[in-house]
Amino acid sequence: MPDTSLLDRVALVTGASSGIGEATARRLARAGARVALVSRSADELETVAKRIRDAGGEARVAPADVADADAVRRAIDDTVAAWGRLDVVVANAGVNGVWAPIDELAPEEFESTLRINLLGTFLTIKYAVPHLKRAGGGSVIVTASINGTRVFSNTGATAYSTSKAGQVALGKMLALELAKHRIRVNVVCPGGITTEIEESTEKRDLESAQEPVEFPAGEIPLTDGRKGSSEDVAELMLFLASDASRHITGTEVFIDGAQSLLRG
Repeated sequence: MPDTSLLDRVALVTGASSGIGEATARRLARAGARVALVSRSADELETVAKRIRDAGGEARVAPADVADADAVRRAIDDTVAAWGRLDVVVANAGVNGVWAPIDELAPEEFESTLRINLLGTFLTIKYAVPHLKRAGGGSVIVTASINGTRVFSNTGATAYSTSKAGQVALGKMLALELAKHRIRVNVVCPGGITTEIEESTEKRDLESAQEPVEFPAGEIPLTDGRKGSSEDVAELMLFLASDASRHITGTEVFIDGAQSLLRG
């Protein structure tokens, strides 16, 4: 059986206050990692940290806006100061942002989505890398999406899809750059997953720009249309964080029940 133990390792998870981030943080903690939780909401992070501690794990709260360079650096440095090292980084924080036709999408709306999703990923990895090097290596996992990588039929998701495509390119570039330091970089591309991110999506006037597409029956073939769960993604995150995936880097892994193959 593959060794997915993270005993004596330190992991940092962004966007850890809910959804995939929370599920991943809790799963890594159950595998033995000490987990630093990063998000903008300290109160929500405290709730997640309590759940981890109540289950026998170890967690600390590091509130930060991932688009703020100083805040990200401080959250990472404080984690290393507290626990002495950093081994696993899950760059998961992201938003759907505004979905609208290109002529209605404001420049500041486009920029806002890219700042959180793409710049935030860059900053998280940038400030983590010196610590990963000192630890002798580690694992970086980026949460992207099937949108912008295999699927392009979600009309109006221009900013979101661009940010997700950028994350894949960033991950591949850094996988090669950091390989000599034994730092692995992989990208997880979820499809339909039951999370709260849809609630924060603003969609405007998409009907006028949408191309009519008729898909075969069953949007997610593997599960007869049922969405995956955050816990499904967390299990993949654990595999990529652990030594069980020690020879995997520069790879995007689709976790979508073949949804993107049907829609792509």
